[in-house]
Amino acid sequence: MDNVIKRNLQNTYTVLIAHILLWSMILVVPYFFMDREKIFNWDMFVRSIPDMLGLLIIFYVNYFFLIDKLLFKQKPYQFIFYNIILLVAMLAFMHYGNDWIRMLNNQPIRRRRMRVSPWLFVIRNTTTLITMVGLSVALKMSFQWFIAENERKELERAKTDAELKNLKNQISPHFLLNTLNNIYALIAFNPDKAQQAVLDLSKLLRHMLYDNEKTYVPLHQEISFIKNYIELMRLRLSDNVALDAQIEADENSTTPIAPLIYISLIENAFKHGISSSKPSFIAFRISEKPGGIVEFVSKNSSYPKSTSDKSGSGIGLELVKKRLDFIYPNRYDWEIVNENGIYSTSLIIYTKGKGK
Repeated sequence: MDNVIKRNLQNTYTVLIAHILLWSMILVVPYFFMDREKIFNWDMFVRSIPDMLGLLIIFYVNYFFLIDKLLFKQKPYQFIFYNIILLVAMLAFMHYGNDWIRMLNNQPIRRRRMRVSPWLFVIRNTTTLITMVGLSVALKMSFQWFIAENERKELERAKTDAELKNLKNQISPHFLLNTLNNIYALIAFNPDKAQQAVLDLSKLLRHMLYDNEKTYVPLHQEISFIKNYIELMRLRLSDNVALDAQIEADENSTTPIAPLIYISLIENAFKHGISSSKPSFIAFRISEKPGGIVEFVSKNSSYPKSTSDKSGSGIGLELVKKRLDFIYPNRYDWEIVNENGIYSTSLIIYTKGKGK
């Protein structure tokens, strides 16, 4: 609600400033340059008051009434008809207005524009008035578009926030399901390790419960989470699996990173990189480079799961892509290569933007 009020105030101020600047340029500024001997030509300004009022009236009658009531409601012919009436009235007002000013000042009425053709007067002022109608329409439509665009962006932002929160909520059950399956498999052949796995899982859940709702967490905190997860997964690995994890970042790094952004990539390596009968390997590397660049590289032997394996549905990677698009638009590079029996992933996140 506060954002809506603030946005409406900003729109009002923008419109007000634009109108002040517009009429200053049209009605005031020219009179500073009409006489070299005077800073401001007051005599010419006073004599031009009827002309200025005519421009103001036709502009704001259109701006506040005719455009909204007729033009925006698809009534162009009525809009043109009423503008013709208004234009004729303003021409008469502008023509006789100077004489009215002289009468109010008790000055003798002089014949005006004796050397100027009446048709030239009509053509010149008609063109000016029509220009003001067009300017009024252009300004009105520009501000309508500006307001509509702000509302569209606000709706998109709200939708994005809602989708991002929903994506986070989807990631957590998905990750938890896979981890519980791992612990279930571990119980069958090593209860002691299973107990340790439950303890490690409690640490992971604490991170997910308290940090998952944040947009960013310090990099060192996310790395600690990843280490706990890898150690949890290491408990169930057989001897034919080589696991290597390298961390090349400051253990106290405060670089902001989206929470749980890597976990699906790590899960994917464990799901598809392990064979029960053949030699397998999994390697992870997380490094932080100057300028807030965080690089994650994962390589593993490729043993894709069958289509009947629900855990290999790939929903995790799809959610990672959506989260990256939401949080790091045009600020990440993600490459996946699967060839010669090796599956590799390289994700580079530019936390401060590319080129910075």
